[in-house]
Amino acid sequence: MEPNEIPQILEAILFVAGEPVAVADLARALEVGEMEIMHAVEALERECERRGVTVRRYGDHLRMETRPEYAPYVERLLQPVQRQTLSQTAMETLAVIAYRQPVTKGEVEQVRGVKCDYSVQSLLHKGLIKEAGRKEALGRPILYATTDRFLEHFGISDIRELPPLPDVQEKVDEPLTP
Repeated sequence: MEPNEIPQILEAILFVAGEPVAVADLARALEVGEMEIMHAVEALERECERRGVTVRRYGDHLRMETRPEYAPYVERLLQPVQRQTLSQTAMETLAVIAYRQPVTKGEVEQVRGVKCDYSVQSLLHKGLIKEAGRKEALGRPILYATTDRFLEHFGISDIRELPPLPDVQEKVDEPLTP
């Protein structure tokens, strides 16, 4: 394999995979370093500027996707692709985990004010959260954090792209309007 072939090989792998692929797995499969993979990704991104697809990064994973400006045409043909939805309860639980990670189930329940066993299990099953270790506290409760699949689901590359939380003190100080 020639170094200039790596972008085309990545394109073929990502096209066939359909799902996000870890950079480390790509490096292992191509028997090159992760830095070489990232340089090849940059070259592939430049090549894709003239195409209907692009390469997106989700944490340490890569995926080939339709360019956003062409998505309406794809949706029209596929009428419409149904995205897996989350219940209000699951979304609230996921939001607490995303903004406070790593966090225990008890801490999530304290914020929400209700039990969240089912929501946590559902989010684990969907791959949106993962166990991220254990807290150094009585009982050593499990810590939860979001996954790269979470990033993909919400179309962001990094957790820092989440919108900022509203300032609670501002809301308290605002006068009530009738």
